[in-house]
Amino acid sequence: MHNVVGGERRAAADGRTTAVVDPSTGQEYARAPLSGAADVDAAYAAAAAAFPAWGRATPGERQLALLRLADAVEARADEFVAVESRNTGKPLHLVAADEVPPSVDELRFFAGAARVLEGLAAGEYLAGHTSWVRREPVGVIGQVTPWNYPLMMAIWKIAPALAAGNTVVLKPSDTTPASTVLLAEVAAEILPPGVLNVVCGDRDTGRALVAHPRPDMVAITGSVRAGSQVAEAAAGGLKRVHLELGGKAPVVVFADADVAAAAEGIAGAGYYNAGQDCTAATRVLVHEKVHDDFVAALAEAARHQRTGPPDDPGVAFGPVNNPAQLERVTGFLDRLPDHADVVAGGSRLDRPGYFVEATVVDGLRQDDEASQDEIFGPVITVQTFTDEADAIERANGVRYGLSSSVWTTDHATALRVSRALDFGVVWINTHIPFVSEMPHGGFKHSGYGKDLSMFGFEDYTRIKHVMSAFGE
Repeated sequence: MHNVVGGERRAAADGRTTAVVDPSTGQEYARAPLSGAADVDAAYAAAAAAFPAWGRATPGERQLALLRLADAVEARADEFVAVESRNTGKPLHLVAADEVPPSVDELRFFAGAARVLEGLAAGEYLAGHTSWVRREPVGVIGQVTPWNYPLMMAIWKIAPALAAGNTVVLKPSDTTPASTVLLAEVAAEILPPGVLNVVCGDRDTGRALVAHPRPDMVAITGSVRAGSQVAEAAAGGLKRVHLELGGKAPVVVFADADVAAAAEGIAGAGYYNAGQDCTAATRVLVHEKVHDDFVAALAEAARHQRTGPPDDPGVAFGPVNNPAQLERVTGFLDRLPDHADVVAGGSRLDRPGYFVEATVVDGLRQDDEASQDEIFGPVITVQTFTDEADAIERANGVRYGLSSSVWTTDHATALRVSRALDFGVVWINTHIPFVSEMPHGGFKHSGYGKDLSMFGFEDYTRIKHVMSAFGE
C-alpha cells in the first residue's frame, strides 16, 4: 500500500510503515505508509499547485470528471467490495448492497451540484450600482476520515469539495486505509494530478495535516476528542473547520407504536456495522406501559442478529474494527451498574477476530455511563419514560446532537417530538436511512457543518460580493 500524491504512488519519505489488520482474523495482511511531515508537505504542495487550474475549471468540466470517477468506481465495484470488506471485516453482501452503490450515487449527486451555484439575483440594491454574488472554492482542503465507513466517508468528504473547485489532501484512518488508497488510484487516472491526494498514517500524521499552514479549511469525521483537537489546532491559522463527530442517538418508542415493528427496525439500525455508527439506534427510551413487551421483542430480534466472518451470507454484522475498540466495548459491559440487566448477548465470541454478540442492556438510568457516552459497538441500551415531556427531557439530556428517531402511530406526536428533539437528524418510524439530497450533521458536541445535500456542497464554498458603479 502507498500514498497517492500528485497522481503518483509514493512510499513514506522515511520508509516507515504500519500494519493493516483484518478485524475478522486479527491478523496483519498488508503494510501502509506511516507518513510524516515531509509527506504532508509534499501532498499540500501538490494540492496547491493543482488548485488554480481546478478552481478555474468550469462547473461542467468538474461535473464530467466526477461522473467519470463515479462510473469507474461502479465498474470496479467488486474490487471495492473485496477491499473494503477485508479492511473492515464487514459482510461482503452488505458492503455490496449498502455501501458501494450509495458511494457512487453521492459522486453523481455532487457532480450535478457543481452546476447549481445558488445566490442572490444580480440587481441594483443601491442606486447607480449593480451587485452580484460569486460563489468560489475555499482553496486547499485537509480532510481526515474514520474507520467505520472508510470508502463512504472518503466520498462524503471529497465529492462536495472537488465539485466546488477545491483540491484535497485526505488522511484515512490508520486501521482502514485500503479502500481510500484504491479510490485515489482510480481518481489519478481521471483527475488532474494533485487534485486529490491521499496520505496514510497515524494520529501524528493527522495532527501534521491539520496544523500545517497551507490548508484553507480542515474537515474531519471522528470522535469528539479528535474534533476538539482539530478545532484547537486550526484556530491558530484561522482555518475554516467542518466537524462531524460522535453521537448518542435517542430512539423514542411511544406506547401507541407498533412494538414488534419498532423492535425489528431498531435492532437492524442498532447492530448494523456492529453498532459502529455515530447515528446508530443504540439508546432506546420506551414508554413504561409497553416496556416489557418491547424489551422481549428487542431481545428476540437481537438473538437473530448474528455476527461472523465477511464471507458468511447469513451474518448481520461483522467484528468491531480494532483491539482498542474491542476493549472499549467490553469495558462498557464490564462496568455496567448492578441495576442494569443484560437480556441478550453481552459477550465477546470465542474465536479469532474482534467479534461481540448483539447485546441488549435493560434497566439503565439517565446518568449511567452507558446512557451518556458513545459505546460504538453492538450494544443497545433501554431506559423507560413516563410521558412525552419526560421522553424529550431524557432524549435531549446528553452532550451529543447528531441523530434521533420517534416511533409512534400518532401524527401529532411525531410532529411535536421531532420539533423538540435537539438533533440534526430526526427519523419517524425508521432509523438510519440516508439520501444524497438531504443534509447530515449535528448540534452540540456532535459538531457543525453538513455532509451530503446542497448544504454540504455550500460548506466548501466562500461567498464574494461584487459591486460595480455605472453611469445614469
